[in-house]
Amino acid sequence: MSVSCGVECVVLLGCSRWAWKRCTYVGSHDSESWPLATPDEFEPVPRVCRLILAVYETDLKNPQFPPEGGYRLNPDWVLKRVTYEQTSGRAPPYIIYADHDRKEIVLAIRGLNLAKDSDYKLLLNNRLGMQMFDGGYVHHGLLKSAVWLLNEESETLKRVWEETGKEYEMIFAGHSLGSGVAALLTVVVVNHRNSLGGIPRSKVRCYAMAPARCMSLNLAVKYADVIHSIVLQDDFLPRTATPLEDIFKSIFCLPCLLFLVCLRDTFIPEGRKLRDPRRLYAPGRMYHIIERKFCRCGRFPPEVRTAIPVDGRFEHIVLSCNATSDHGIIWIEREAEKAVEFCEINIGTHYDEIFQHIVSCTLIFCCQ
Repeated sequence: MSVSCGVECVVLLGCSRWAWKRCTYVGSHDSESWPLATPDEFEPVPRVCRLILAVYETDLKNPQFPPEGGYRLNPDWVLKRVTYEQTSGRAPPYIIYADHDRKEIVLAIRGLNLAKDSDYKLLLNNRLGMQMFDGGYVHHGLLKSAVWLLNEESETLKRVWEETGKEYEMIFAGHSLGSGVAALLTVVVVNHRNSLGGIPRSKVRCYAMAPARCMSLNLAVKYADVIHSIVLQDDFLPRTATPLEDIFKSIFCLPCLLFLVCLRDTFIPEGRKLRDPRRLYAPGRMYHIIERKFCRCGRFPPEVRTAIPVDGRFEHIVLSCNATSDHGIIWIEREAEKAVEFCEINIGTHYDEIFQHIVSCTLIFCCQ
C-alpha cells in the first residue's frame, strides 16, 4: 500500500513539474541571450510583409483588405501576378514587384490556403531524409515547387535585373508555406546564379515570415547570410519538427496536437533529436519579435533579437493562446512596423543623449 502511494506521489510530482515547466515557458525564453537587431537590418521586414499581403488582393488600385496604413506601394510596378489557376497547383500564388525607389526586385509568395488541395500535396510530398541537397536535407515538396518556380520565372527575373543595370537586389519572400518555397528558391538561385544572369550572392536575399522547417541545420547556418527568418513571439510553426502535413491536417485541433508534441519532447532525450542530421529547421539568420513578457499583461513595445543559433533554434513548443495568432502575416506586419519605429526612436534618443553629453563636456572644458 505504502509502495503504491509512493509511486503515485512520484508520478504526481513528475507530472506537476512537467506541467509547471511547460506552462511557464514563454516564447521570449528562446532568444533571451540574443543581441538586439539594428534598425537598418530589420527595416525591410514590414515592407516585405505588405508585399506578401498584396498577393491576396485582386486589384491593388482598389484593395479590399489593406493593412493599417495601406500597402504603400505603386500598383504600376507590379510586373506579374500569378494565381492558383496559372501555377496549376505547383506553387502558391505570387507577384513580382520592381521597387524602383529602393532598387529591389521582389518575388513575394503567399501562405497556405486551407481550401486548396494543391497546397496540401506540396506538404505531403516529403519524408524524413527523403531529399538531399548541397550536402544537407531539405523538404522534397517545397524544393520541387521552388525549382518549378525558378524555371517558370528565371527569364522574367533575369530580364528585369539586366534592364535595371544589374544594380537592383533580388529579394524572395514568403509566409508560412510560401516561406519554405522562398527559402529553398533562394538556395537554388545561390547555387545556380547563371539562371539569373550571374547575379552575385551579395545581391540575393530572402525573408521567410513565420518560417516552415525546410532544411537541415548545416544548410540553415550555411545560408544565414542570405536567408532571414522572422518569428513573432510564440508562433508554433518554426518550433515543431512534426511533419508539416500533420500540423495542417490537425489545424482545427491544433491545441491537442501541440500538447502531444510537448509530451513527446518530454520523453525523447533532446540530444538524440538534435543529433539526427535529417532533422529540418527554420532557415538562416533568425529574427525574433518579442512583445509579451512572462507574468506581464498586455502587449509592450516590441523588440527584435537576432542570432544564427545552432543550439536552441526554437526547439520547444510554447503552450500559448497566441501560438496560432502569432503565425498570421497581418500580426507580423503590425508588430514589425512597431518594432522598427520603436527601435528608431530609441536610437534617436540615444544619439541625442550622446550629443548633449559631448556638448556639456565641451562647455566644461572651455570654461576651465
